[in-house]
Amino acid sequence: MKRTILWGLAFTLVAASPVLSQERRNQGPGFADPGAVVAAEIAFAQLAQKKGQWTAFRETATKDAVMFVPQMAFAQTFLKNKPNPAQAVKWQPHQVWSSCDGTTAVTRGAWQAPDGTTGYFTTVWQRQKNGKYKWVLDQGEPLPMALDAPEMIVAKVADCPSGFNGRRGPRIRDFSGKLPPLDPTRRTGQSLDGTLGWDVAVAPDGARRFTVTMQVDGARATVQDMQIEAPVKP
Repeated sequence: MKRTILWGLAFTLVAASPVLSQERRNQGPGFADPGAVVAAEIAFAQLAQKKGQWTAFRETATKDAVMFVPQMAFAQTFLKNKPNPAQAVKWQPHQVWSSCDGTTAVTRGAWQAPDGTTGYFTTVWQRQKNGKYKWVLDQGEPLPMALDAPEMIVAKVADCPSGFNGRRGPRIRDFSGKLPPLDPTRRTGQSLDGTLGWDVAVAPDGARRFTVTMQVDGARATVQDMQIEAPVKP
């Protein structure tokens, strides 16, 4: 019950979080806005309950977004015409890491399946040309015990480059035609200002390592380093 209440109040908690109050708030285009990322994650979860799980995934993903099924696959290709389950998974963000310029962010949180299974997820978000966020990578794995909901959502913003003034930088690539071939063994990305990056490496047996690094106190720090075991063969 506590987790459900916190989910409903998540955006309010973000606004009141002492962690967020110490970080840079949105100063206009080109700056970090972790609250907007959390709002996008919450809207994503609510859309799954309202319109269906896979419908929500399709509508909030970029054209080149990837997910693990369990192999890496383009989400839009995998989800095309995929029927929604009778009941959608529920999930809640617990943490968010953002680049200084806000072009890339990563959320982490908990999920609960209708059959009682629980686990964690990580989602990589990319700000689009219209200022909205869409996800470019999503992964989730089951856990033996449910994650405890935090009192407040924790947000961290990367240090800005010297002389940063909020310039947008080059436009986000818009795939209007056929997607390039997908490398099933590696996927990487970073913010336009280079202050936050992510990497997923997939071994031949399907095991993978997902890392997120960001600029903190003048140095590159690893803020996520997850080893995911190879999927069990049926």
